[in-house]
Amino acid sequence: MLGYISSPFKWFFKLEAASGILLLISAVIALTISNSQYSELYFTSLHEYIFIGINNFGLKLSVLHWINDALMAIFFFFVTLEIKREFIQGELSNAKQAMLPIIGAIGGMLVPALIYIFINFDNSETLNGWAIPSATDIAFSIGILSLLGSRVPVSLKVFLTALAIIDDLGAIVIIAFFYTGDLSYKFIILLIITFIVLIILNKFNVKKFLPYLLSGLFLWFFTYKSGVHATIAGVLLACAIPHRKKEHDFSLLVKLEHAISPYVAYLIMPLFAFANAGVSFEGLTFKSFLSPVPLGILLGLFFGKQLGVFVFSYISIKLGYAQLPSNSSWISFYAVGILTGIGFTMSLFVGNLAFVENVQYLDGVKIGVLSGSLLSTVAGYLLLKIALNK
Repeated sequence: MLGYISSPFKWFFKLEAASGILLLISAVIALTISNSQYSELYFTSLHEYIFIGINNFGLKLSVLHWINDALMAIFFFFVTLEIKREFIQGELSNAKQAMLPIIGAIGGMLVPALIYIFINFDNSETLNGWAIPSATDIAFSIGILSLLGSRVPVSLKVFLTALAIIDDLGAIVIIAFFYTGDLSYKFIILLIITFIVLIILNKFNVKKFLPYLLSGLFLWFFTYKSGVHATIAGVLLACAIPHRKKEHDFSLLVKLEHAISPYVAYLIMPLFAFANAGVSFEGLTFKSFLSPVPLGILLGLFFGKQLGVFVFSYISIKLGYAQLPSNSSWISFYAVGILTGIGFTMSLFVGNLAFVENVQYLDGVKIGVLSGSLLSTVAGYLLLKIALNK
């Protein structure tokens, strides 16, 4: 299964592996500062407002919102470019190859959400965080996998990468449909008109990025004002970028993917981690982990992800719809399933959207995401190391 590995995948894996290590460092720095004498400076700086625009035309947002709404739109633009390329020409373009990670991803999103819902069923406010444990952090999970080097079968690397990409697609759909604010139909109409302009550019196979960039800036502004989360603008823009199978070496999509990938991997994602992972441990006790929000996220990420991915994948393999990745065992496959419980960046992002009006739960989100991701990291790494040494 997934025997053919394209050069874009090899490049992608190396990039995400290095980015995962940098994400870890950024999170550790944020946790250290937020529990030091500089904690007040850390939190107040994130809530300082910055105006970007000309005269009265522009936006005034906090540093945290510029990171989460503007820079993360670039991240989602990059992710959607990857998803589009994979479905057109990459590892997900073949239905049989894509079946196992698709089914595994469905299980990995469904079971954690059900666990969270079960724990928070009687609280309508906390119930809104049901999607938080459903996400997988591509860079972090692949970064951990890369620590074991060439001993990890390539087929398992492809499976984890494909599953994480599909997970991101699921997260995009969830954000678009479940985490939008009060809608402004005037700006939605402007958003749609701008997107139609982008589609026209695609249909005429315009290969210069400048027209897409200018349209994309207006698209982001209209999306932000419409009440739909601003990062969806990055998704819509990426969908309009042309990519034809026969022009792989000259594809605007591939050129953009390679051009912005270092900035996403080494600047945007670490900056997001630094800005969102900080949480004060003052007064933190074991009882804190038993609160509905952190408990639901922790159990969803650590138990829900591995069970959902493995059980759904196992059933699909036994029914003949898919097959176990080549040169791997059931133990090593299960270990990779545990690594999908590393939610981190995507889980923190969804958490910010889920509790945008109930910020009192955000510390619980961070505690649950960090602890669930840490348990998944340690358990997945150790089990995979044991499996590969046999």
